[in-house]
Amino acid sequence: MGWGGVVSARSARVVAARRLGKRNFRGKERLFLAEGPQAVREAAGHGDTLVELFATAEAAERYADIVGEAHAVGARVHLADEQVIADISTTVTPQGLVGVCRFLDTSFEEILKARPRLVAVLAHVRDPGNAGTVLRCADAAGADAVVLTDASVDLYNPKAVRASVGSLFHLPVAVGVPVEQAVAGLKDAGVRILAADGAGADDLDDELDRGAMGGPTAWVFGNEAWGLPEETRALADAVVRVPIHGKAESLNLATAAAVCLYASARAQRAAGGCRSVTGSQ
Repeated sequence: MGWGGVVSARSARVVAARRLGKRNFRGKERLFLAEGPQAVREAAGHGDTLVELFATAEAAERYADIVGEAHAVGARVHLADEQVIADISTTVTPQGLVGVCRFLDTSFEEILKARPRLVAVLAHVRDPGNAGTVLRCADAAGADAVVLTDASVDLYNPKAVRASVGSLFHLPVAVGVPVEQAVAGLKDAGVRILAADGAGADDLDDELDRGAMGGPTAWVFGNEAWGLPEETRALADAVVRVPIHGKAESLNLATAAAVCLYASARAQRAAGGCRSVTGSQ
C-alpha cells in the first residue's frame, strides 16, 4: 500500500470517509473514524485495524512516527488540506489526522470463554460521551471486558470513540447484547452481577467492608437520566448505591462507574496495589 497521494474534497475516498459520520454507513461498511494523534496511534498499533489515514502536510510532518506506523501496518496514507480534514472530521478543531478503522467488537461468547473477573455492562446508556468515558474507566481499572446492550448507544459514534481516549483499542467490547442474555451468560460463568443505582438497597462501602467484592464481578450501569429500569435491577444479585457523604444530589454516570469499578479492582487485587500512570514503565 503506502501513499495514496493528495486527495480533494470530491475524492471518492473522502466522500466514503465523510459518510462514516453516520451510523447506518458505519454499520454497512463495518468501518469507523478515529480522529487525532492519540486515537490514530492506538489504531495503528492494533493489528490491521487501521485501513486509511488522512493527514495534512503539517500533521504528517509533526506526527511522522504515527504516519510511519500507519505505513508499516499497510494503511493507505492520503495527504489532504485542512478543509478536507475538517469535512471528514466531526470535531470542532481537527488535529490534522483522521483514520478509517475496521470494527473492533468481539463476540459475547468470546468474552465469556476468557473467564472475566471484572466487566462493565452498559445497559440503556444513550449518551456517546458517557459510553466512551465508562469504557475508559473500565480500561483504567483493569476490567477484562465491556458489554454494550442492544438498548445502548453505538460504540463507534465519533463522540464515543473520542471519549474513550484510545481505550476502545485496549480491551474486548461486545455490542448489541440483550441485557437478559448478558446477565445470564455472566452468571453462568460464575460472575456476580451488581447493578449500580442511586436508590440501591446495598451500600458500596458496606459491600467492601463485608469482603463481598473480591470475586468475579460485573457492574451494570444504566441510563444517564433515569437509571436502571426495575426489570433490569431485578436481574442483579445486588443493587448497590455509591454513598453520598456530602451534599451533592447525585453522581453522574461516568463518575459513579469509576468509583464502582475501582472499588472492585481494589478488592480483587487486595494488597497487590495498582499501576500508576506516572510511575516507571
